[in-house]
Amino acid sequence: MQLDVFGFATSVDGLVEDVAAAAAQGFSRFWTPQIRDLDALTAFAVVGREVPDIRLGTNVVPTWVRHPTMLAQQAITVNQAIGGRLDLGIGLSHKPVVEGFWGIPFERPVRHMSDYLKVLMPLLNGEPASHTGEMVSGRMELGIRADPAPVFVAALGEQMLKLAGRYADGTTTWMTGPVTLETLTGPTLRAAAADADRPEPQLLAAVPVLLTNDVEAARARAAKDYEIYGVLPSYRTMLDREGLDGPADLAIVGDEAAVEAGLRRFDAAGATTVIANPFGTDAEVARTREFLASLA
Repeated sequence: MQLDVFGFATSVDGLVEDVAAAAAQGFSRFWTPQIRDLDALTAFAVVGREVPDIRLGTNVVPTWVRHPTMLAQQAITVNQAIGGRLDLGIGLSHKPVVEGFWGIPFERPVRHMSDYLKVLMPLLNGEPASHTGEMVSGRMELGIRADPAPVFVAALGEQMLKLAGRYADGTTTWMTGPVTLETLTGPTLRAAAADADRPEPQLLAAVPVLLTNDVEAARARAAKDYEIYGVLPSYRTMLDREGLDGPADLAIVGDEAAVEAGLRRFDAAGATTVIANPFGTDAEVARTREFLASLA
Protein backbone atom coordinates (compact mmCIF):
# COMPACT_ATOMS: atom_id res chain seq x y z
CA MET A 1 0.00 0.00 0.00
CA GLN A 2 1.39 3.39 -1.05
CA LEU A 3 0.44 5.75 1.76
CA ASP A 4 0.89 9.54 1.55
CA VAL A 5 0.01 12.21 4.07
CA PHE A 6 -2.05 15.40 3.69
CA GLY A 7 -1.43 18.53 5.72
CA PHE A 8 -1.55 22.30 5.63
CA ALA A 9 -0.27 25.35 7.47
CA THR A 10 -1.08 29.07 7.55
CA SER A 11 2.55 30.17 7.25
CA VAL A 12 5.41 29.13 5.00
CA ASP A 13 7.59 28.43 8.04
CA GLY A 14 4.84 26.23 9.47
CA LEU A 15 4.58 24.29 6.21
CA VAL A 16 8.35 23.80 6.09
CA GLU A 17 8.20 22.39 9.62
CA ASP A 18 5.29 20.08 8.81
CA VAL A 19 6.85 18.74 5.62
CA ALA A 20 10.20 18.24 7.34
CA ALA A 21 8.45 16.22 10.04
CA ALA A 22 6.70 14.10 7.40
CA ALA A 23 9.98 13.46 5.62
CA ALA A 24 11.65 12.47 8.89
CA GLN A 25 8.78 10.07 9.57
CA GLY A 26 9.45 8.33 6.27
CA PHE A 27 6.59 9.58 4.09
CA SER A 28 7.56 9.78 0.42
CA ARG A 29 5.02 12.46 -0.55
CA PHE A 30 3.21 15.33 1.17
CA TRP A 31 0.05 16.96 -0.18
CA THR A 32 -1.41 20.36 0.66
CA PRO A 33 -4.55 22.17 -0.53
CA GLN A 34 -5.09 25.49 -2.28
CA ILE A 35 -8.12 27.06 -0.62
CA ARG A 36 -7.96 30.27 1.42
CA ASP A 37 -4.52 30.17 3.00
CA LEU A 38 -1.08 29.77 1.42
CA ASP A 39 -0.57 29.72 -2.32
CA ALA A 40 0.47 26.09 -2.49
CA LEU A 41 2.88 26.31 -5.42
CA THR A 42 4.66 29.41 -4.16
CA ALA A 43 5.01 27.82 -0.73
CA PHE A 44 6.34 24.59 -2.23
CA ALA A 45 9.09 26.48 -4.05
CA VAL A 46 10.38 27.43 -0.60
CA VAL A 47 9.57 24.16 1.15
CA GLY A 48 11.27 22.05 -1.50
CA ARG A 49 14.50 24.03 -1.19
CA GLU A 50 14.45 23.54 2.58
CA VAL A 51 13.34 19.90 2.73
CA PRO A 52 14.94 17.34 0.39
CA ASP A 53 13.91 13.78 -0.43
CA ILE A 54 10.12 14.11 -0.33
CA ARG A 55 7.72 14.76 -3.18
CA LEU A 56 5.30 17.68 -2.87
CA GLY A 57 1.78 17.66 -4.28
CA THR A 58 -1.02 20.20 -4.63
CA ASN A 59 -4.45 18.83 -3.83
CA VAL A 60 -5.74 20.81 -5.61
CA VAL A 61 -5.05 24.08 -7.46
CA PRO A 62 -8.35 25.51 -8.81
CA THR A 63 -8.32 26.09 -12.55
CA TRP A 64 -10.79 28.95 -12.96
CA VAL A 65 -8.51 31.67 -11.57
CA ARG A 66 -5.29 30.60 -13.35
CA HIS A 67 -4.99 30.50 -17.11
CA PRO A 68 -3.31 27.21 -18.10
CA THR A 69 -0.32 29.02 -19.64
CA MET A 70 0.28 30.81 -16.33
CA LEU A 71 -0.15 27.62 -14.32
CA ALA A 72 2.29 25.82 -16.62
CA GLN A 73 4.89 28.57 -16.14
CA GLN A 74 4.44 28.49 -12.38
CA ALA A 75 4.56 24.71 -12.12
CA ILE A 76 7.68 24.45 -14.30
CA THR A 77 9.38 27.18 -12.27
CA VAL A 78 8.57 25.41 -9.01
CA ASN A 79 9.71 22.08 -10.40
CA GLN A 80 13.02 23.64 -11.41
CA ALA A 81 13.42 25.05 -7.91
CA ILE A 82 12.75 21.75 -6.12
CA GLY A 83 14.54 19.34 -8.42
CA GLY A 84 11.59 17.77 -10.21
CA ARG A 85 9.67 16.66 -7.10
CA LEU A 86 6.33 18.34 -7.88
CA ASP A 87 3.02 16.54 -8.36
CA LEU A 88 0.38 18.89 -9.72
CA GLY A 89 -3.19 18.26 -8.62
CA ILE A 90 -5.75 20.51 -10.29
CA GLY A 91 -9.51 20.76 -10.03
CA LEU A 92 -12.66 22.69 -10.84
CA SER A 93 -13.52 23.55 -7.22
CA HIS A 94 -17.26 24.11 -6.77
CA LYS A 95 -19.94 26.52 -7.92
CA PRO A 96 -20.34 28.27 -4.51
CA VAL A 97 -16.60 28.95 -4.47
CA VAL A 98 -16.12 29.90 -8.11
CA GLU A 99 -19.16 32.16 -8.25
CA GLY A 100 -19.29 33.22 -4.59
CA PHE A 101 -15.59 33.92 -3.97
CA TRP A 102 -14.36 34.92 -7.41
CA GLY A 103 -17.47 36.08 -9.26
CA ILE A 104 -16.76 33.79 -12.21
CA PRO A 105 -19.68 31.94 -13.85
CA PHE A 106 -19.42 28.20 -13.18
CA GLU A 107 -20.55 27.23 -16.67
CA ARG A 108 -19.87 24.05 -18.64
CA PRO A 109 -17.25 22.76 -16.19
CA VAL A 110 -16.39 19.61 -18.16
CA ARG A 111 -15.78 21.62 -21.33
CA HIS A 112 -13.72 24.11 -19.29
CA MET A 113 -11.47 21.31 -18.00
CA SER A 114 -11.17 19.69 -21.42
CA ASP A 115 -9.99 22.95 -22.97
CA TYR A 116 -7.74 23.64 -19.98
CA LEU A 117 -5.89 20.33 -20.26
CA LYS A 118 -5.39 20.77 -24.02
CA VAL A 119 -3.39 23.91 -23.26
CA LEU A 120 -1.72 22.88 -20.01
CA MET A 121 -0.41 19.42 -20.83
CA PRO A 122 1.67 20.27 -23.93
CA LEU A 123 3.33 23.16 -22.11
CA LEU A 124 4.26 21.02 -19.11
CA ASN A 125 5.77 18.49 -21.51
CA GLY A 126 7.94 21.09 -23.26
CA GLU A 127 5.74 21.38 -26.33
CA PRO A 128 3.92 24.40 -27.77
CA ALA A 129 0.22 24.82 -27.01
CA SER A 130 -2.16 25.75 -29.78
CA HIS A 131 -5.78 25.31 -28.84
CA THR A 132 -8.82 27.42 -29.55
CA GLY A 133 -11.54 26.20 -27.25
CA GLU A 134 -15.08 27.11 -26.37
CA MET A 135 -14.13 28.01 -22.78
CA VAL A 136 -10.32 28.29 -22.73
CA SER A 137 -7.82 29.03 -25.49
CA GLY A 138 -4.05 29.18 -25.49
CA ARG A 139 -1.34 29.64 -28.09
CA MET A 140 2.11 29.79 -26.56
CA GLU A 141 5.51 28.16 -26.37
CA LEU A 142 7.43 28.49 -23.12
CA GLY A 143 11.14 29.15 -22.93
CA ILE A 144 11.65 27.26 -19.67
CA ARG A 145 11.95 23.53 -19.07
CA ALA A 146 11.82 21.09 -16.18
CA ASP A 147 11.01 17.45 -15.72
CA PRO A 148 7.27 17.16 -16.44
CA ALA A 149 5.23 17.25 -13.25
CA PRO A 150 2.61 14.48 -13.13
CA VAL A 151 -0.87 16.01 -13.36
CA PHE A 152 -3.80 14.65 -11.38
CA VAL A 153 -7.29 15.93 -12.14
CA ALA A 154 -9.75 15.93 -9.27
CA ALA A 155 -12.57 13.88 -10.74
CA LEU A 156 -15.67 12.26 -9.30
CA GLY A 157 -18.22 11.81 -12.08
CA GLU A 158 -17.86 9.79 -15.26
CA GLN A 159 -17.14 12.67 -17.66
CA MET A 160 -14.39 14.18 -15.51
CA LEU A 161 -12.86 10.76 -14.95
CA LYS A 162 -12.71 10.24 -18.71
CA LEU A 163 -10.85 13.54 -19.09
CA ALA A 164 -8.40 12.57 -16.34
CA GLY A 165 -7.70 9.24 -18.01
CA ARG A 166 -7.43 10.64 -21.50
CA TYR A 167 -5.21 13.67 -20.88
CA ALA A 168 -3.63 13.52 -17.41
CA ASP A 169 -1.62 11.12 -15.29
CA GLY A 170 -4.57 10.13 -13.16
CA THR A 171 -7.11 11.42 -10.70
CA THR A 172 -7.33 12.43 -7.07
CA THR A 173 -10.55 11.83 -5.16
CA TRP A 174 -12.07 13.04 -1.90
CA MET A 175 -15.15 11.84 -0.05
CA THR A 176 -15.21 8.83 -2.36
CA GLY A 177 -15.40 5.39 -0.79
CA PRO A 178 -14.03 2.00 -1.79
CA VAL A 179 -17.23 0.75 -3.44
CA THR A 180 -17.23 3.72 -5.81
CA LEU A 181 -13.49 3.47 -6.43
CA GLU A 182 -13.86 -0.16 -7.44
CA THR A 183 -17.03 0.10 -9.52
CA LEU A 184 -16.85 3.58 -11.10
CA THR A 185 -13.63 5.52 -10.55
CA GLY A 186 -11.02 2.93 -11.40
CA PRO A 187 -12.74 1.26 -14.37
CA THR A 188 -13.71 4.57 -16.00
CA LEU A 189 -10.26 6.08 -15.52
CA ARG A 190 -8.40 3.04 -16.86
CA ALA A 191 -10.70 2.60 -19.85
CA ALA A 192 -10.25 6.23 -20.88
CA ALA A 193 -6.47 5.96 -20.63
CA ALA A 194 -6.45 2.75 -22.64
CA ASP A 195 -8.65 4.28 -25.35
CA ALA A 196 -6.21 7.19 -25.61
CA ASP A 197 -3.21 4.83 -25.65
CA ARG A 198 -1.85 6.40 -22.49
CA PRO A 199 0.03 4.69 -19.64
CA GLU A 200 -1.83 3.11 -16.74
CA PRO A 201 -3.27 6.06 -14.78
CA GLN A 202 -2.82 6.60 -11.06
CA LEU A 203 -5.79 6.73 -8.71
CA LEU A 204 -5.12 8.81 -5.60
CA ALA A 205 -7.78 8.46 -2.92
CA ALA A 206 -7.79 10.93 -0.03
CA VAL A 207 -9.70 10.11 3.16
CA PRO A 208 -10.03 11.59 6.67
CA VAL A 209 -8.27 9.49 9.33
CA LEU A 210 -8.19 9.62 13.12
CA LEU A 211 -6.51 7.12 15.43
CA THR A 212 -8.64 7.11 18.57
CA ASN A 213 -10.16 5.03 21.32
CA ASP A 214 -13.37 7.10 21.26
CA VAL A 215 -15.02 6.32 17.94
CA GLU A 216 -18.27 8.09 18.76
CA ALA A 217 -16.51 11.36 19.58
CA ALA A 218 -14.32 11.03 16.49
CA ARG A 219 -17.31 10.64 14.19
CA ALA A 220 -18.98 13.64 15.83
CA ARG A 221 -15.83 15.65 15.17
CA ALA A 222 -15.73 14.48 11.55
CA ALA A 223 -19.39 15.39 11.09
CA LYS A 224 -18.60 18.94 12.21
CA ASP A 225 -15.26 19.40 10.44
CA TYR A 226 -16.45 18.01 7.10
CA GLU A 227 -20.08 19.08 7.16
CA ILE A 228 -19.83 21.09 3.93
CA TYR A 229 -18.90 17.99 1.93
CA GLY A 230 -22.19 16.40 2.80
CA VAL A 231 -24.12 19.11 0.95
CA LEU A 232 -21.93 19.99 -2.03
CA PRO A 233 -23.68 18.14 -4.90
CA SER A 234 -20.66 16.32 -6.35
CA TYR A 235 -19.58 14.93 -2.98
CA ARG A 236 -23.14 14.21 -1.94
CA THR A 237 -23.45 12.00 -5.00
CA MET A 238 -20.32 10.06 -4.02
CA LEU A 239 -21.58 9.55 -0.46
CA ASP A 240 -24.95 8.38 -1.77
CA ARG A 241 -23.20 5.82 -3.99
CA GLU A 242 -21.61 4.38 -0.86
CA GLY A 243 -24.93 4.38 1.01
CA LEU A 244 -23.55 6.77 3.63
CA ASP A 245 -25.42 9.46 5.54
CA GLY A 246 -22.50 11.87 5.59
CA PRO A 247 -18.73 12.45 5.67
CA ALA A 248 -18.47 11.13 9.23
CA ASP A 249 -19.43 7.68 7.99
CA LEU A 250 -16.66 7.70 5.38
CA ALA A 251 -13.90 8.79 7.78
CA ILE A 252 -11.56 6.06 8.98
CA VAL A 253 -11.60 6.20 12.79
CA GLY A 254 -10.72 3.78 15.57
CA ASP A 255 -7.76 1.94 17.00
CA GLU A 256 -4.67 0.79 15.12
CA ALA A 257 -6.33 -2.31 13.72
CA ALA A 258 -9.42 -0.40 12.58
CA VAL A 259 -7.40 2.37 10.91
CA GLU A 260 -5.13 -0.05 9.08
CA ALA A 261 -8.08 -2.15 7.93
CA GLY A 262 -9.88 0.95 6.67
CA LEU A 263 -6.87 2.14 4.69
CA ARG A 264 -6.36 -1.28 3.18
CA ARG A 265 -9.97 -1.33 1.97
CA PHE A 266 -9.13 1.67 -0.19
CA ASP A 267 -5.97 -0.04 -1.40
CA ALA A 268 -7.90 -3.21 -2.27
CA ALA A 269 -10.50 -1.14 -4.14
CA GLY A 270 -7.87 -0.02 -6.63
CA ALA A 271 -6.31 3.11 -5.16
CA THR A 272 -2.70 3.28 -6.31
CA THR A 273 -2.08 5.72 -3.45
CA VAL A 274 -4.09 6.38 -0.32
CA ILE A 275 -3.71 9.94 0.98
CA ALA A 276 -4.43 10.04 4.70
CA ASN A 277 -5.84 13.31 5.99
CA PRO A 278 -5.40 13.25 9.79
CA PHE A 279 -7.91 15.37 11.70
CA GLY A 280 -8.73 16.25 15.28
CA THR A 281 -6.71 18.10 17.91
CA ASP A 282 -3.00 18.75 17.44
CA ALA A 283 -2.24 15.85 19.77
CA GLU A 284 -4.62 13.54 17.89
CA VAL A 285 -3.15 14.52 14.55
CA ALA A 286 0.37 13.89 15.85
CA ARG A 287 -0.60 10.48 17.23
CA THR A 288 -2.36 9.56 13.98
CA ARG A 289 0.60 10.70 11.86
CA GLU A 290 2.98 8.61 13.96
CA PHE A 291 0.93 5.49 13.36
CA LEU A 292 0.47 6.25 9.66
CA ALA A 293 4.25 6.60 9.38
CA SER A 294 4.66 3.07 10.73
CA LEU A 295 2.46 1.84 7.88
CA ALA A 296 4.12 3.99 5.21
